[in-house]
Amino acid sequence: MLWCQPPVSWVLWVDEAVVAVNKPSGLRTLPDGYNPQAPHLKSLLEPVYGRLWIVHRLDKETSGVVILARTAEAHRSLNTQFEQHTARKIYHALVTGTLEWEERSIDLPLRPNGDRRHRTVVDMQQGKPALTNLRVIERYRDYTLVEAHPETGRTHQIRAHLAALGLPLAGDRLYGGGVPVPPLESFALHAKSLSLKHPFSAELLSLEAPYSHEFQSALEQIRLTADHPLSPTA
Repeated sequence: MLWCQPPVSWVLWVDEAVVAVNKPSGLRTLPDGYNPQAPHLKSLLEPVYGRLWIVHRLDKETSGVVILARTAEAHRSLNTQFEQHTARKIYHALVTGTLEWEERSIDLPLRPNGDRRHRTVVDMQQGKPALTNLRVIERYRDYTLVEAHPETGRTHQIRAHLAALGLPLAGDRLYGGGVPVPPLESFALHAKSLSLKHPFSAELLSLEAPYSHEFQSALEQIRLTADHPLSPTA
């Protein structure tokens, strides 16, 4: 995909301290170590908003809310919130399989780069604590849409935890989720919302990113091919 100046529709919030955007799938947050000249989120936004500081990141294939700091002071404040896990992140994930439960917490320690495929793996001895809370949003014949709230920030945490339950993300070939659901070209994970304190005013800043056209279309395709979607209480 050819990336150029980001459209206005990406922007969720902008002021003197921060800029928050709805990152599309397929775009890196930071430079690619193998191809530093390839476009990434920071390189596309800085010509518009000036120097930016990265606070957190999403996988290349994950879409959704990303917040960047516009000053060093704002960066320090936001970094502290992420380090202390006071920033609340909510993801929507389409997983393979139909779940019997409504809510569940996964408390399994994770170790990044834990096998020959460089995956994050559950490691009860050497892994770092990792906790993800899950809630069913909608059930289909072969898939389930779930809300995931990671209380820690381990690499590939949601992907690894879901795979450990035998419920990998749809289209996540690395963790066993099979081929993507059209028109998605990769796995189905979207950073739906982010809530934290504004770095200057300390007021609650609640950011929400709508699904991409591809993510929404994939859900609609699944709904059409299923007999009917099942509500969480069905």
